[in-house]
Amino acid sequence: MVNSLRLVNDGEPPRVGQTLQSLRQAQNLSLEELSRKSGVSKSMLSQVERNLANPTIALVWRLANALGVTISDLLGTKNKSTPLLSLIPSHATPSLRSSDSKCELRILGPLESAGLFEWYELTLQPAGVLESQPHEAGSREHLTVLSGAVEIHAGDENVRARKGETARYAADVPHSIRNANKVDAVALLVVVHGP
Repeated sequence: MVNSLRLVNDGEPPRVGQTLQSLRQAQNLSLEELSRKSGVSKSMLSQVERNLANPTIALVWRLANALGVTISDLLGTKNKSTPLLSLIPSHATPSLRSSDSKCELRILGPLESAGLFEWYELTLQPAGVLESQPHEAGSREHLTVLSGAVEIHAGDENVRARKGETARYAADVPHSIRNANKVDAVALLVVVHGP
């Protein structure tokens, strides 16, 4: 879903390069071998390892799967024990932003759940769009509009959702969320990946 978005936050983004290189070398994998296993180009892997490229969540998820580790392991965010209660400050919530900055996804769910389920706060500026390729078979998205209105396209079907409305739709077909209004639209988006 997030292939064209880049991970950003108010501080410095996670630097996965050294961790990626260590994990790859521990498994005696060359860049070429990891490229084949993950479907990520050798040049992109090299850039990530040298901290010259900021990987997307989708790319991190593919690399973690290819290496047989969790996303938390790859991002270096894994805690030894999970606290009973934790609070993530607003400035520490990572986000994904489109290259035109008209679409932003604040990552509200834990990164280690990516690939199973994900939830986001989606902000679309006027003319902003989030276009997604099909996810795994059986995947669904649930979008609740908090302000404004959006147009949702899933396969050949379209619907307009306004403030307070929730749309549920197949995400295993090409799908998009578009703001065709003159004011920002904000929504909560939950992605449930298929089995």
